[in-house]
This record gives sequence, structure tokens and C-alpha cells, in this order.
Amino acid sequence: MENKIKEALEEVKRGTAEIIDIEAIEKLIRKYYETGENFYVKAGFDPTAPDIHLGHTVLIQKMAVFQKFGGIVQFVIGDFTATIGDPTGKSETRKVLSRDDVLKNAETYKEQVFKILDPNKTQVVFNSSWLNELGTGGLINLASNLTVARMLERDDFSKRYSSNTPIAVSEFIYPLLQGYDSIALKSDIELGGTDQKFNLLMGRTLQKAYNCKAHQAVIMVPILEGLDGVQKMSKSLGNYIGVTDEAFDMFGKVLSISDELMWRYFELLSSKSLKEIEELKIGVSNGSLHPKKVKEDLAAEIVDRYHGTGAGIKAKEEFEKVFAKKDIPTDMPEFTFNNEIWICQALVDSNLVSSTSQARRDINSNAVSINQEKISDDKLNLTKGEYILQKGKKSFAKIIIN
Repeated sequence: MENKIKEALEEVKRGTAEIIDIEAIEKLIRKYYETGENFYVKAGFDPTAPDIHLGHTVLIQKMAVFQKFGGIVQFVIGDFTATIGDPTGKSETRKVLSRDDVLKNAETYKEQVFKILDPNKTQVVFNSSWLNELGTGGLINLASNLTVARMLERDDFSKRYSSNTPIAVSEFIYPLLQGYDSIALKSDIELGGTDQKFNLLMGRTLQKAYNCKAHQAVIMVPILEGLDGVQKMSKSLGNYIGVTDEAFDMFGKVLSISDELMWRYFELLSSKSLKEIEELKIGVSNGSLHPKKVKEDLAAEIVDRYHGTGAGIKAKEEFEKVFAKKDIPTDMPEFTFNNEIWICQALVDSNLVSSTSQARRDINSNAVSINQEKISDDKLNLTKGEYILQKGKKSFAKIIIN
């Protein structure tokens, strides 16, 4: 049993940035092995966007690790707190989402997270179910546990205050409400990113103030770098891999990361053990393994996770067909037009470019091909027939003109 507990703790610690009260976590895991008693692991997500990217999954995969060792995941969808907006890392007050948008995004979240989590060991809860009942008196009582001076210790608030950038009172309330979630759920452990430390500790503080039996341990996971290897993965920065990306695109994006960043992705995203990853590193270092082959295996593993077993191999074969053999893909979007069409408009209507002006620039920079032949005439009209349009190396569309 001791070996099992040691193995569990190694997996829990893997890839984490900071753990507060590892002793409590060990006790919970030990008790599970001794008595079969489960414990509760909380993580909150404000459904401010409909899609999850691999940066989000670092946290979700850590939750899945706990499910192997007795943890019941409390997946908190912050439908109440999302209407306030988490101020963490923000230089200004965030725009408030409508209730309809929040619920729509929440449904998408639920669909996506079960690609990673075991639904039988997951409780999906909405924090409006207890925060709506808190009431004015409850909120005032909650707020009495924190001073303005303590709140201004937060780096983002401090910077905004010193630069005379407005801070809404509702933003002060946000970490208190996140902390109250831990009271309502009696959470044993809470997970979050390193940028969430203040909010995560708030749950621990409030549990003590409210004399809760549980005093949650805290685990912080690092922020995953995006494809550029510099800035955090973000949809707004365009350096992300979405869990709903097509298999071909997902494979290609993983393959595009640097050899150095590949090890970071292995540690935070792969299901391989630390020992297996170390063996791969040694193989690359001594030349017995080519880094491209190792990266392809990582890409295939990630594609399999979100598209099903075998999807990774198919994506690899398709990728090689397009790029190694300079062939065209077997599957691509198809668009039909009833009349002849200007090439620039065809590129826009087939979603290969965002505007006709961009289409002109791409044609003039030799980045557009028709049936694998580069074109230079940005005034070309396509008449009746079938065409394979290509922009750059990765983007294809089939055009049918009747």
C-alpha cells in the first residue's frame, strides 16, 4: 500500500507549480486506500467562452489524476460568478456576460470536459444554486471576513489602484464568492492556475472562518505556454490548440511546437509516466530517437484523446500526405457556386482568407495555388468546373462552379 500512496503522490505533484498542505492530501489518499472513503476535489470554471483549449486541460487532467486515487471532482461552473467577471490578471473591469451566453457556454464545457474526466466520479455543479440563496445578509457577513487593505495586496488590484484605473466593488466580491463555493461544497482540495493563488487561498481562509470541518489543501498548476513558446495559450493570441480542433489541425499544431517546448507539453499534457518521459529525453539526447518522431507520438496521443483511438495515426498519415509528399488531403471543405466567381471572392467565401484585400496580398505574395499551380493574377475569374484552392501549406478548399 505504501508504494501505491507514493506513486499517487508523485502523480499529484507532477507538473505542479505550488502545493499548500501536501500532508493533508497524503492523509486523504491514505484514508481512501485504507477505508475506501472518497474525498472532494474542486475546480471552478467561468464559462466566458464556449471552447476549451489545451491550456485549460492542464488543470482538468490534474483533476482526472485525483479520480484515480479516490477523488470525486466537483466541477464548478461559475454561472453566478461569470456574471461578475473574474478580475484576475485583468487591467480593467471585465464586461459582464448575459445569462443566456453563460448557460450556452456552460453546456459546451460539460460536453468537452468528459473527454478527460470520468463522469461517474464527477459532480457538475452550478454555483448559482447556493450563491442565489446567500442573500444580502449572507453577503455582508461574508465580506466582513476581508479588509480592503488585504484585497489590495493582490498585484492586479494594487497596480490598478496606483494607476487610478477603476476597480468595481463587484470585483472585490468575486474572490469571496469563489471562496464561499468551498464552504458550500465542503471541498477537501481546490485546484487552480498560478494566477489564482489569492482566490484559492480565500477558500481555505473562509472555511476556517466558518468553522468548516474541511480546510482545503491548494494545488496550483502552471500556465501552459502557447504554440509560440512564450506567451500563455490563449484564443485571443491565436497560439492555442482547441480540444474541438479538427484532428488534422490538432496534429499539425502540436508538431509545430519547438523541440524544447515539447517536453513541457509532455509533462503537462501526456498520460505517459515521468519515467517514460525521462527515457524519451535520454533517447533524444543520445541520438537513438529523433525529436520529430517523439513529437509525432505526442501529437498522435493528444489527437486520440479528443477524437478517439486511431485518430492520431490517421491524422499523421494525412499530414504526411499533404506535407511530406506535397499531395492534397483526401478530405476538405467543399463549396458550390452557381456562377463564375472572382478568385479573391472565392477565397473569402471558402473561408481561406478573411477579406478580398487579404486575398490579393496572398496572391501577390505567391501563397495561393489552384490545382497545385501557383497563381499571380488577382483579377482571375473562375468559370464552370471543379478547382482545389490552396492558401499556404495547410489550407485547402474544393470549389465547384455550376
